[in-house]
This record gives sequence, structure tokens and C-alpha cells, in this order.
Amino acid sequence: MGKLSVVGIGPGDLQSMTGRASRALEEAELIAGYTVYIDLLRPYFPEKEFYSTGMTGELARCRYCLERAAEGRKVALVCSGDAGIYGMAGLVLELAEQESSLPEIEIVPGVTAASSGAALLGAPLGHDFCVISLSDRLTDWNQIEKRLRCAAEGDFALCLYNPASRARRDCLARACAVLLESKDPQTVCGIARNIGRQGESFRVLSLAELQKTEADMFTTVFVGSSRSRKCGGRMVTPRGYRMLEEGL
Repeated sequence: MGKLSVVGIGPGDLQSMTGRASRALEEAELIAGYTVYIDLLRPYFPEKEFYSTGMTGELARCRYCLERAAEGRKVALVCSGDAGIYGMAGLVLELAEQESSLPEIEIVPGVTAASSGAALLGAPLGHDFCVISLSDRLTDWNQIEKRLRCAAEGDFALCLYNPASRARRDCLARACAVLLESKDPQTVCGIARNIGRQGESFRVLSLAELQKTEADMFTTVFVGSSRSRKCGGRMVTPRGYRMLEEGL
């Protein structure tokens, strides 16, 4: 029986990949994934067989990987960031439940954009935080708004995935409008773009400025809590160690 490894590849470059993820790709006979991620990996593993599908091809991709692994092959299904955070791990396990003959399935964690983007910006997630996707492809926008309001009212720092796409240009502005219902317009925020890739950049700005900022699918957005601040050009959400030391 073969093996299917669902692998989180982080931003996609070898330097940012975990050792375990790199080993899983080295051991695989077939590497499958979304077209953009496969294009990132081809130069590193030119001798491998690749299989890719575009956006909305997730079901076919996961079924294909399960079938090849069931035939006895070693397959790596790659996801950007972490395999289980907006990745394919859950779908693979759901589909596997319906199969009578199963290969070995391994979930290999990776560095998600919340972690890698936070490191680029400084320490925006130093205290309690929420991660919310602004994509309404699989989640109704009303539900997304509800989650944003709850997170804002709870004074969590936020990491926002999928802030825009070609078809959804205004999601970030709409999300900021919801957050501004209860958050100060001067709340410290940050954006990280092309994390770990060519053209990597970051910017620290206010929530009011963020509402007017354009984003794309390669952008990860951070919204601070009431304690978040700008420190030397970076974004920090203190956990409270200094307050403890100073007896505040």
C-alpha cells in the first residue's frame, strides 16, 4: 500500500519549509497541488512527477491523490502554509472516510501565513488572536461579518486571510467597515505581501488607512487589539510582561 502525505510547504521556498516537509517531498514519487504552488516547487524537484489543478479543483485533486496512493505510490499533496489551516488535510480525511481501501495518510504541518507574516511585521500576534478568511466562496459573507464583529468586540488581534481576489476587490474595505463599528480608527494594523517570495514587503498603518488600501490574494492582513502599538517601525501586540514586571 502506498502513502499520501498532505504537506504544508509554508511560503513555498525551501528555506522557509520545515525539515519534515522537505523530506516528505524528497520521498514522494508524485507531487500534486494547486498550479501556483506546483510552479513554485518545480525548480527544486525537477526529477519528480507533478500533477496540478487550478482554483476550484480541490475535490478532483484530493481524489486523484488518494487513488494514486491506493495504487501503491508515494504521493505528496502540497498546500501553501499549513496543511490543516485552510489547506487540504480536512478534505482528504473526509474523502478517505468514504473509501474501502485506504493508503497510509500523513499530515505534515507547515508555517502558515499568520506566523510568517507576523515575523515579517514584528510581533502582531503576541497575545490572543483570531484568524479569519475574508473569502466568501465557501462561507457566507454574513457569517464572516458576524465573526469579525465578535473578534472586534472581544478585542482580539486579527489575522485576515484572502483579503481580495480578481472577483472580490472590496472585501478588505467591507471588513474594515465592520471592525470600525467598535475599533478605534487609529488601531495599529499591518500588511505583509509575497511572504517568503520575490517582492516580499510589509507596511504598518492605521485601521482607517487600511480601509483605503488595496490588497490581493498574496496579501495577509493584521489588525491589532487595543494594546497593539508601533515599535521602531514594526507592529507589536504586547502580552503584558512589562506590565507584570512594573506591577501595573
